[in-house]
Amino acid sequence: MTDNITILLPSLIHRIGRDTVKQAQAIAKQYDCELKRVRRSRNWCIVGGAINIQSCTAHLQAEALTNQTAERAFGYLTQKLTTALLQHTDKLEPLAAKLIRLITENPAITLGELMQLTQCTITEARLARFNADSW
Repeated sequence: MTDNITILLPSLIHRIGRDTVKQAQAIAKQYDCELKRVRRSRNWCIVGGAINIQSCTAHLQAEALTNQTAERAFGYLTQKLTTALLQHTDKLEPLAAKLIRLITENPAITLGELMQLTQCTITEARLARFNADSW
């Protein structure tokens, strides 16, 4: 869940322009993401945590709403990022919330099954079981 994900953005400069890419790189850097070229090709990618990329996408969408020229420029980028994040929905949910959701869906789930599904520690699984039982 804490691993970085990579979202490919083919022909990014050709689609939105060099200046817009530089602005997007600065915004991505604010959210601990890296918008960079793939080796020496014309393709680009964004690398970072799923939650960080989601926050960066929200910032780009807000920027597009406030500025008409940014709407055209960031439109392709935000659309590409939101569709790619749909594949990583399991990484967008915090671990504690995911554990509690799994316990409420299946109250008979064992600690071993929780640890296997979420790659958490025994302590985190026990704490989530305790918190879910106290509801």
